[in-house]
Amino acid sequence: MNKLISVALSQYGVKEVKGAKDHPQILNYFTTMGFDKTKYSDETAWCSAFANWVAGQAGYEKSNQLNARSWLTVGTSTSEPKQGDVVVLWREDPSSWKGHVGFLIKESKRYVYLLGGNQGNSVSIKAYPKNRILDYRTLEKVA
Repeated sequence: MNKLISVALSQYGVKEVKGAKDHPQILNYFTTMGFDKTKYSDETAWCSAFANWVAGQAGYEKSNQLNARSWLTVGTSTSEPKQGDVVVLWREDPSSWKGHVGFLIKESKRYVYLLGGNQGNSVSIKAYPKNRILDYRTLEKVA
């Protein structure tokens, strides 16, 4: 199994806490990147923080940014994606700054299945329509 997928799966089921409390592991995704946990909560969009945490734990390059579209400049674009590649999606509108990022599990004719954070407020596998894909990115190992 791909190292990125195995690290991401180790977090499967980590879920936001309803109310004023925050899941400590979600806060850890931010603090591992050097962000002050007092400025973030598990209500903050955290898909990119999760992807950065996974990539770092697995020894791969990271975006080091909290916006999903920051992943469009990490790794190498590929037209032949494989399991573990990063998938960057648009959210609301293709020209918006908003997006989503996750790791490719599999594809069907119309959907990509991503393992990612902040999917239904948890680390989960979810299907997204392929027409929302901005790019597939293959990450490189770092020394």
